[in-house]
Amino acid sequence: MNTRPTHDDGSQFLTQLGQNTRQPNSPEEARLERVPAPERGRNYVVRFTAPEFTSLCPVTGQPDFAHIVIDYIPDEWIVESKSLKLFLTSFRNHGAFHEKCSVQIATTLVDLLKPVWLRIGAYWYPRGGMPIDVFWQTGAPPEGVWIPAQDVPGYRGRG
Repeated sequence: MNTRPTHDDGSQFLTQLGQNTRQPNSPEEARLERVPAPERGRNYVVRFTAPEFTSLCPVTGQPDFAHIVIDYIPDEWIVESKSLKLFLTSFRNHGAFHEKCSVQIATTLVDLLKPVWLRIGAYWYPRGGMPIDVFWQTGAPPEGVWIPAQDVPGYRGRG
């Protein structure tokens, strides 16, 4: 992930929002950006859902599809959503197993944001007749925070 200059308060210059931005070729080329959290000191959940996530099988080169749900409780930073969309779509031509893609997304966000708590639910559509769902979180969420269920049904196939 690229690094950029920062303001005196540590926030990064936004280089993509409001700009015509080229799609990154890989997650390593993508520029995730952050802005100061508007409600510092309060525990609230931010959710991003990417129902049409794609990556490539690293062995066959065939496309893999997933429904990704990211929940996090900000501390000092929130992710800028356009940069997150570009980051997620940068996996489109990236070859990695489901587990690697899922955890890479989460840990990249954790490294950037240093959230109070973060979890990812990656609900992969089946290839070869078997879905692979991947779940990861930083630890237990703080008490008293409403964490909604992700409500993504498991793959059932026909019938």
